[in-house]
Amino acid sequence: METKRIPVYEPVLGADVRRNVLECIESNWISSRGEFVDRFEREFAVFVGTKHAASVCNGTVALHLALLALGVGPGDEVIVPTFTYVASVNAISYVGATPVFVDSIADTWQPDPDDIRRKLTPRTKCIIVVHLYGQPAAMDAIMPIAGDHGIAVVEDCAEAIGSRIGTRHVGTFGDVATWSFFGNKTITTGEGGMVTSERADLDAAMRKLKGQGLAGNREYWHDVIGYNYRMTNICAAIGVGQLPEVDRFLVRKREIAAVYASGLKDVPVDVLGESPGTTNSFWMNCIAVRDPAAREPLRKHLASDGIETRPGFYPAHTMPMYAAYDHGPYPNATRLAACAINLPSSPALSDDDVAFVAGSVQRFFS
Repeated sequence: METKRIPVYEPVLGADVRRNVLECIESNWISSRGEFVDRFEREFAVFVGTKHAASVCNGTVALHLALLALGVGPGDEVIVPTFTYVASVNAISYVGATPVFVDSIADTWQPDPDDIRRKLTPRTKCIIVVHLYGQPAAMDAIMPIAGDHGIAVVEDCAEAIGSRIGTRHVGTFGDVATWSFFGNKTITTGEGGMVTSERADLDAAMRKLKGQGLAGNREYWHDVIGYNYRMTNICAAIGVGQLPEVDRFLVRKREIAAVYASGLKDVPVDVLGESPGTTNSFWMNCIAVRDPAAREPLRKHLASDGIETRPGFYPAHTMPMYAAYDHGPYPNATRLAACAINLPSSPALSDDDVAFVAGSVQRFFS
């Protein structure tokens, strides 16, 4: 009998996506110009509730553009959680600034505001707040810290489409927000990203930089060093087809999270839930084993049942290129990284699939 295979994530692409992509091909508008690029930017801005949205080719370059537009560079320090995907830190290196790592909160897995305050120096220019795995960070505590010290805030919302604090979408608190539409995100364009802001000056700067630094008043005249970070019309066409589905995906992901929470309540793992006053988009349903030694055996057991999982991100300060910036300890981040597992989280999952995953975890610990 063939083993059932449950991937950790797979996109859901409907008829609108197929129709839009075919329209691009038939019209020959396949590069970075075309109606879908403008439309995706407008519609995404409306969904988030922000004034400006500029599409880019992926979420990592979105972070790079955000830091460039804010004037972050050599000699500046940027505070960033160590427990995050490495792109959040790499962008700091791209602009020649220094990453300053902070710990996480044990139960929410988000950057610790108290550690942010402790790590401030006169060189601190920016804070990158990562809404990790879809759970919003404590913006009510972080923004006053930034405001008191005149520090810019970039919200890394790569994993947080649909996440809210109260009724307000994440990405609308800081100076700039960055987004990813990689194939495993809640909505996807294959590869792609977005930078959003309330500030027209930052939006204009990021648009100029992503388009090779084109001056705009003379053809092929460039007055700054720019980059080719533009999104293609085909990718935007996929995004336009995905956006009408986002609310349905988010509802389904909450249903999946509820099944996991119920099925794992008597198992020695801690389920990443939802902080009071926030809406977790549950991009990834995450658990942390209470005994770090159990994580890899559990993942192997799940794999034997055809269940794909991912480990938590390695803390950035443990990576060779960032070891010199290790000014820890970071006890919560270190423990979470050793204990965390991402379970299958695609809205394509059936209730039976989710129950099978939860049952496999139960069987391991029984």
